[in-house]
This record gives sequence, structure tokens and C-alpha cells, in this order.
Amino acid sequence: MGSYLTVELIIGFFLLFLIVKIVGRKIIKQISPFTFIASIVLGELLGNALYDDKIGIRYIVYSMCLWGLLLLMVEYLGQKSLFFRGIFEGKPVALIKNGMIDREALKKSRMNINQLQSMLRQSETFSIREVAFCYLEANGSLSILKKPKYQKTTLEDFNLPGKPAHVAVTLIRDGKVLWDEVKDLGFNESWLKTQLRSKSVSDYKDVFLAEWLEGDGIFVQTKSHA
Repeated sequence: MGSYLTVELIIGFFLLFLIVKIVGRKIIKQISPFTFIASIVLGELLGNALYDDKIGIRYIVYSMCLWGLLLLMVEYLGQKSLFFRGIFEGKPVALIKNGMIDREALKKSRMNINQLQSMLRQSETFSIREVAFCYLEANGSLSILKKPKYQKTTLEDFNLPGKPAHVAVTLIRDGKVLWDEVKDLGFNESWLKTQLRSKSVSDYKDVFLAEWLEGDGIFVQTKSHA
């Protein structure tokens, strides 16, 4: 039993090494939902074969070689055909266009505004007002093009004195006012209504997103523009 398992492990190890060597670079660097699941299945094929006494070396070789061949075929078709590339890898989705959030694109991507804000913060973007265009890539990451005034520059470039940094605070999200956030800023309902009127908005329910940033004021996107 021990010697047979040793042979299975050695064969499985080298087969896995060859498959990963051939197609693994794409799986690691450009992972998509399909390649992610495919890599899990590949590991399961080897794992199940090793721990099932009824499965022999032929099964390991056959199943892993067939799965590796299928992965190669998918990669080949993706390189040769835009149609198959779109099926297997998916396409980028524009979540923000010209500074405006696309609500339909969010829904199709099964995302909400909270998740979008969280992913933007993870990409060192702390306010939606900074974003000109934002794409959700096939691998789940965000590609962001910031508006010119928010693109990275250093204070030394302009010999400017340093200023304290502030984080944008969400005041209204999908028509609902976050009163705790308003109160934490030291403001009240009267102040919020005044700010909204300055953006020609009269009703909270018409607001898809409203943010306050110290030194830059309020940013409002209405549902009619989302």
C-alpha cells in the first residue's frame, strides 16, 4: 500500500507540475471565475484519486491529462476567437462613466453601492467624486481612471505646504439618509437640506449617493443620472 501510494504521489506531482507549468501562469495572473473553478477541480481530481484505494494510476494519468488538455483548448480558443474569449473570460463592465455610477451595470454585476465604495477604498480611492471611469475586470478587480484634479501628484511638484487629509463621508445612500454620519459631522437636517438645494435637489429619495468631503463640499448623484 505504501509503495503504491508513493508511486501515485510521484506521478500525480509531476503531472500537476507539467499542467501548471503549461497553463498555470494564466490561471494565477489572469484568474477568472472559470479558471478559478477549473484549478479547484484539477486539485480535486488528484486529491480524490490519491485517497481512493479503488482508483489506480491509469485513472490519475487519464483524468489529469484530459483536464489539462481541456484547459489548453479553452486557452487556445480564447486566443483565437473574441467570441470564445468573452464566454470563458468575461468582459470588463463600466461601473462608473464620466463620473456617474451606472446603476444598471451594478445590478448586472450583482453589486451594491456599499460594495463598490469598499472596493474603491481598497484601491486607494476614498470618494466616488474622484473617479472619472471605473471598470470591473473579469477577475473581479477594479481599474480606475481618476479625474485630472485627483490624479496623484506630490506637494513637492508645486512647492505647496502640506494640508490635513480628510476622508469622504457618505450622507445619503440610495435615497436613505445616514443620520448618524450627519450628526457625527456636527450637522443637522436643516444643513443637509441646504446642501442638497445647492445641487438643485429637494427630496432625499431622489438621491442615489451623497458624500461630504471637508474642504471640497458635497457631492451628489441623483437617481435620474444613475
